[in-house]
Amino acid sequence: MIIARIETFPLRIPFRSAPGAVGSLLVRVTTDEGRQGWGEAFGFEAVPVTRQAVEELVAPLCVGRDAAAVTSLMREVQRKLHVFGRGGIVMHALSAVDTALWDIAGKAAGVPLHRLLGAGTDAGDGHDADAGTSAGSGDTDGPVRDGSLACYASLDPYGDPALVRAAVRRALDAGFRAVKLHEREPPAVHAARDEAGLEVELMLDVNCAWTYRQALSVAAELSDASLKWLEEPVWPPEDYDHLTRLREDSPIPLAAGENASTLLEFGRLMSGAVDFVQPSPAKMGGVTELRKVFGLAAGRGVTVMPHTFYHGPGLLAAIGVTAGLGTADSMIEWRFTDLAAHVYGDALVPAGGRIRVPPGPGLGIDPDPGVLRAYRAG
Repeated sequence: MIIARIETFPLRIPFRSAPGAVGSLLVRVTTDEGRQGWGEAFGFEAVPVTRQAVEELVAPLCVGRDAAAVTSLMREVQRKLHVFGRGGIVMHALSAVDTALWDIAGKAAGVPLHRLLGAGTDAGDGHDADAGTSAGSGDTDGPVRDGSLACYASLDPYGDPALVRAAVRRALDAGFRAVKLHEREPPAVHAARDEAGLEVELMLDVNCAWTYRQALSVAAELSDASLKWLEEPVWPPEDYDHLTRLREDSPIPLAAGENASTLLEFGRLMSGAVDFVQPSPAKMGGVTELRKVFGLAAGRGVTVMPHTFYHGPGLLAAIGVTAGLGTADSMIEWRFTDLAAHVYGDALVPAGGRIRVPPGPGLGIDPDPGVLRAYRAG
């Protein structure tokens, strides 16, 4: 089973009720046997350069190679491209191809991703993708219940407390019982808590907004908001020393990881800096690297909450790996926004605060061809 072709699909999907659009980059890998797998690279405004990295750096190293030897191929490509950095655009591009190859592996084996990973698979053992097919999601302490995973609504930033309150209400009306804010000011957070009530889990992501002292001050102001976690509170995101100090001093548990790229970085995060670690499968190496983070977290007593502020194959990768390797506390991030369309149409929509684990082979669902045609950006 040889990789015959790697294609990119840049998308730009507008919002329904506001100006602007969301950019994303999907990647399709096709083998000489005609099997196809889908992946996703974190893109947004950087889609054009990420696309170039896929087509000019990653694809030439993968076409003609064995599609079944996922982890060994990805390790080789990472070593060859490390001169361009171990994170950022090149790793985003690699993430998409890696996820697409795991999708193909599951389809070839006839099993969904979480079954392919299996409960007994060592996330750091370096085996190829077809190493195991036993199920891990049936364990009583696993995250899957009735074929679904817990899911939280991840809101866009609004700034205005009234708008935040309205967005929280929409999420609650949609069935979510956990909501993440992207706000900077305490009044907006308190408005969200007032609207949600104490029975709803509330999280706050500030996207690396503050110094240690600023973060500690705001955390003290928000100590009565009953936040489940405070996410990426300090700048720069790799300042693990101050993050560790803040975790010791803050009244709120901490979360981080979407800007980490290597297992060494995740190891540092999980050595006292965070309570929840948030690897992003569309940014940090796809399924191959994501499963390693789950394995490392299992030995550190840290809960993995994948970062998935996107709706494509990267989201499905997080769902599949979490279903196979996650714990009862793991949740999936759902970007709760009014996009004109979703990559999978109506086939992947949360209900009652949970999201279905697709039962089909590989990632379980292929992108909606109509959405690809309607919103392709180039």
